[in-house]
Amino acid sequence: MKVILIKDVKTQGKKGDVIDVSDGYARNFLLKNNLAVEATSVNLNSLKMSNAAADHRKSVEKAEAQELAKKLNDMNITIKLKVSETGKIFGALNTQSIADALLSEGVTVDKKKIVLPEPIKTVGTHIVVVKPYAEVSAKLKVTVVGE
Repeated sequence: MKVILIKDVKTQGKKGDVIDVSDGYARNFLLKNNLAVEATSVNLNSLKMSNAAADHRKSVEKAEAQELAKKLNDMNITIKLKVSETGKIFGALNTQSIADALLSEGVTVDKKKIVLPEPIKTVGTHIVVVKPYAEVSAKLKVTVVGE
């Protein structure tokens, strides 16, 4: 019997896969536990439509992320922090501070999308990588100045 998996099933497949299993396994386990639905023409068509919608949504998100990356590559933000006499920052510059500075410039970026390879603890210009989408990244110039 052909079924469409609604949820991931260990050893069988992932959500959205169309698999061929024995009739007993399908009726007594997969269908009974709402892990799958029978692969009728209506269900296959709705699966195809939902996959097409998901692909479209992903392409739109990727295009928006590429536009954001272009904007971020051209930006240079300045952050003022308290600094000691030697030029070291008290504490370290974190991703939340960078996200807040970007927000004040009119660009909304989640702090989880900002990648700091090591904490920024000195005054000067630093390059920070921002990954708004899985395959899209941008390099942002962050200038730290003392108050």
